[in-house]
Amino acid sequence: MDLVTWLIVGLVAGVLASLIVGGVGLIGDIIVGIVGAFVGGWIFRQLGVSTPFSGLAGVIFTAFIGAVVLLFLLHVIAGRRRTL
Repeated sequence: MDLVTWLIVGLVAGVLASLIVGGVGLIGDIIVGIVGAFVGGWIFRQLGVSTPFSGLAGVIFTAFIGAVVLLFLLHVIAGRRRTL
């Protein structure tokens, strides 16, 4: 995939995940979406499953799942820092 596709996937996945978990701003959501694609791919490989969609929809779904997990972990870590 080219850079524009990665940015679009990151934007869509990051914004969708931020609606569920809470975002970190537009640029942060794009970055979380892109990193989430790698995290989601790793999670799916570890579980031995594949995405229910093919093509770009599958990539966005995988990135969305990874972004939700990543945002959740970021909020847990940030929450601990505030309470200390």
